[in-house]
Amino acid sequence: MITTNILTSDWPDIEIPTVPLPPFLLAGAADHPDAPALVDGPSGRVTTYGELAAGVRRVAVGLAARGLRKGDVFAILAPNSPDWLLAAYGAMTAGGIVTGINPLYTPDEVAGQLADAGARFLLTVAPFLPTAVAAVERHSAEIVLIGPPTEGTTAFADLLTHGDDPPAVAIDPAVDLALLPYSSGTSGLPKGVMLTHRACVANVLQQRAAMNLGPADRSLAVAPFFHATGFGVVANGALHAGAAVVTMPRFDVEGFLGLIEDHRITGMVVVPPLVLALAKHPAVDRYDLSSLRWVGCGAAPLGAELQEACARRLGRPILQGYGMTEVTATAAVWELDTPVTPGAAGRLLPGVRARIVDVASGADLGPGEAGELWLQTPSMMAGYLHNPEATAATIDGEGWLHTGDIARIDADGALFVVDRVKELIKVKGFQVAPAELEALLRAHPAVADAAVVPVPDERAGEVPKAYVVRAGGDHAVTSEEVLAYVAERVAPHKRLHAVEFIDAIPTSPAGKTLRRVLRAR
Repeated sequence: MITTNILTSDWPDIEIPTVPLPPFLLAGAADHPDAPALVDGPSGRVTTYGELAAGVRRVAVGLAARGLRKGDVFAILAPNSPDWLLAAYGAMTAGGIVTGINPLYTPDEVAGQLADAGARFLLTVAPFLPTAVAAVERHSAEIVLIGPPTEGTTAFADLLTHGDDPPAVAIDPAVDLALLPYSSGTSGLPKGVMLTHRACVANVLQQRAAMNLGPADRSLAVAPFFHATGFGVVANGALHAGAAVVTMPRFDVEGFLGLIEDHRITGMVVVPPLVLALAKHPAVDRYDLSSLRWVGCGAAPLGAELQEACARRLGRPILQGYGMTEVTATAAVWELDTPVTPGAAGRLLPGVRARIVDVASGADLGPGEAGELWLQTPSMMAGYLHNPEATAATIDGEGWLHTGDIARIDADGALFVVDRVKELIKVKGFQVAPAELEALLRAHPAVADAAVVPVPDERAGEVPKAYVVRAGGDHAVTSEEVLAYVAERVAPHKRLHAVEFIDAIPTSPAGKTLRRVLRAR
């Protein structure tokens, strides 16, 4: 309903228990100890709820023995696996704060996140060990290795050998942090998003109101756990429901479809490029996907036509949702087994309040009118780590989080995200900050100035394109050299896909880059 231009959820209010995240999620483990909780997709190895609960306690004991104390940051640089979740919940149980790192990051990018977070531990796997070692040379952290240990590392398996009676840690769910994911927010470079245990618990309960999962469900974790969707929606939501989480460490179409068939997946949350694959890839017809009840799509807007095409091919609903790291994961979603409006990102979840605000005047807008989406929700972040200025720019004095997204909410309460105020580029659901790439480009001796803008891409949604002003000198840099220069220094999803040379970057009288002018070229 709409009251004085503040939109509220039609769901009944939820009661948020005062409990840390791990015991909240595993409260029912004793009632179904032999039920599968985690399944390693490629190998089929099963971790039951009883084993998960005991393993979480053992990891907490082992980390405490290694010196982890309340408030210490535990970083994870690894693909999706049962051990990722076992380590994360174990670290939280010991009072630690978990920060997931994109496995595609370069050593410099990993070191930057470790340093900003003040991480004391870094969990990784053998394929990423060279990156981890190079990163901890820049920021000291103890490397914990999944698999056989090597010199200078601690074996993750060794953490499980100290018993299962963790030391008591006084955790205040409303104050103490559980997660520290990194997000570029509404603008600028990546920042640590401070999420309390209470915020994480609240978001699980908000989602459960719409996503009616149960012990018979099997969720495919193709979205990475370092991302809000993979951890906050897939893992937390399924475990609280007593469902099984089937992990997928690395995406490929045939492997993805095979896991759905082999493990009888009932639901999953994916990003728009995977919806495109499900709608158009010829391999889909070779697999039995009949176990699917629904497919959710998040992390980036999904066009109505593609949504409908995928739903027709699968014979299953494709449900969009809306969220951001700054609200833990989700703020709006479609309820299962209800009619879906194509192109809409669902309805506000319990406890979520929203305003649609005119960007120019700051006035509240009514149903069907497009403006910036502002949110209030119990799952909202406590702020950005070490960055009160960015926090104040995102959350105003009345507690409204300014999302930077242009949206409208129709008379039926359906949310449509139509554009972005913020300049972020979304590549396969991952955020790319133009400012980061521009700073890198401007460091090149043959580049005088640069600006980066998004261009549409059918598979990735958007990709970065650079407009470059050459510096004077004997060597005129080529587009190939610029592409290679950036590719060597950033993760694959941040790489430039095109370079265009121009005489000058358009700017406002105040000196701000006019990216909208470049986008219109």
